[in-house]
Amino acid sequence: TICILDTHTHTHTHITKFNGMDLEYDDDDGEDVMMDEVDTEEVSAAAAGMLAEDSGMMSSAPSFPAISATAGSVVIQERSVRVPPNRFTPLRNDWPRICPPLVEHMQLSVRMNTATKHVQLRTTERSTDTGNIQKAEDFLKAYMLGFAVEDAIALLRLDDLYVESFRVEDVKTLKGDNLSRAIGRISGKDGRTKFTIEKTTRTRIVLADRNIHILGSFQNIKIARDAICDLIMGSPANKVYARLRSISARMGERF
Repeated sequence: TICILDTHTHTHTHITKFNGMDLEYDDDDGEDVMMDEVDTEEVSAAAAGMLAEDSGMMSSAPSFPAISATAGSVVIQERSVRVPPNRFTPLRNDWPRICPPLVEHMQLSVRMNTATKHVQLRTTERSTDTGNIQKAEDFLKAYMLGFAVEDAIALLRLDDLYVESFRVEDVKTLKGDNLSRAIGRISGKDGRTKFTIEKTTRTRIVLADRNIHILGSFQNIKIARDAICDLIMGSPANKVYARLRSISARMGERF
């Protein structure tokens, strides 16, 4: 039995061979019409050809072999990180400690462009991981924000570390002496408040005038940011300490 669809009349036609004769009947009209053997043979040949063509297309589906991440030509990528004026001298002093991790472990080329005051990064033929240059850029940006080399280098080793930055004005609009007192509450006497927040939340905090930068995991950054926001809003340090102690106890029980 062969089913033919007429796209003009939208009718289905079935051709069936019965007792050596070809009988055509229409599903829609219900009328049976006799066809000669030539027409039915042509239709049968056409249908067989279509089936053969479909089976050939299915069998000739393309298959591509798997390739490794290092196969093919190496794509050279370049990045540059601007050096702010206040970090130019520390960068020159810490350069012997910054280069070895980037060159030996990340397999990157590093140079300091004194004309444009940018640290330029470039992948080499030895670079196997395409994400190394992004890690190196994050490491240099964290250092330029004011983090120590020992703290910023953790961005090269761990994948779940981030840097979040915000301004004091983002929490509360303060000016003059009120702004200075808010920054003083965050720092505390001899930096004790900032050190307590860092130790409790396992983060690193940089106070750069009105800018605040926090380095750590996502959840720890949130806890440290909430504590700093409370201090900016005027909460006493003792109240913030008590809250941090309770949070630290819950984190200890969880781990």
